[in-house]
Amino acid sequence: MRNILSLIIIALLFTSCEKIVDLDYKSNQSKIIIEGNITNEVGPYYVKITKSLSLTDTTAYPTIDNAIVTINDDAGNSEILSPQGSGVYQTTTLEGVEGRTYTLTVDVDEQTYTAQSTMPLKVPFDSISVEEVKLGGDIEYNFIPVYKDPEEEGNNYRFEMSLNYNLISQHLVLNDVINNGLVNTLKLEINDDDLEFKAGDLVSIEMQCIDKNVSLYYTALALMADNGPGGGTTPNNPPNNISNGALGVFSAHTVETKDVTIP
Repeated sequence: MRNILSLIIIALLFTSCEKIVDLDYKSNQSKIIIEGNITNEVGPYYVKITKSLSLTDTTAYPTIDNAIVTINDDAGNSEILSPQGSGVYQTTTLEGVEGRTYTLTVDVDEQTYTAQSTMPLKVPFDSISVEEVKLGGDIEYNFIPVYKDPEEEGNNYRFEMSLNYNLISQHLVLNDVINNGLVNTLKLEINDDDLEFKAGDLVSIEMQCIDKNVSLYYTALALMADNGPGGGTTPNNPPNNISNGALGVFSAHTVETKDVTIP
């Protein structure tokens, strides 16, 4: 069951010291969409560049294959990514290292777009706790990622969940505003209206340690009811870390995956 109230409370806690975010639902102008990730796992890493469509257009997003895409880090490393077609650009030698800050630059159609993200130190992902909840004659399940939040404040987490190897396209985020330095006991706020969890199902969760700006982006998307294509970028303007009015997000983050079978 969708827990809108809990999502709103989490977002308010996260943004208590932030300015009010204005989500523009009226703008219908085509914009560039840049989506890129660097992780602590061995590359290659990818950046995808497309263009948004009108709200009523159901065709696939047009891809951009003529961009010059560069990523550099604060250790002096730099690489121009190789175009792979379908709007995808790939690294060859760049390494994802915890604690480093990465800068993405995209030059296309006489415009320059930049983004920056710092990869946090990895917080170990211990396990997944499954809680059975009986509602009348129905049984529902809560999923709690178990990890020990560091003593330092300002840690942010994103989770990708799969059910029997099928990705659940929802934006699941947590932070340490109310449990700093403690073992996490907060469940993931899953919209299970179209999902059926049952005993024997295999649930996989990838935990990502993300920086503050990336967390704000995915929190905003969660509040926008995951209405982007495949749970991804929407034609609206959630706050992101990319300059010059581009949509999407660039994230340098750690990853670790755990599995659990529902008892």
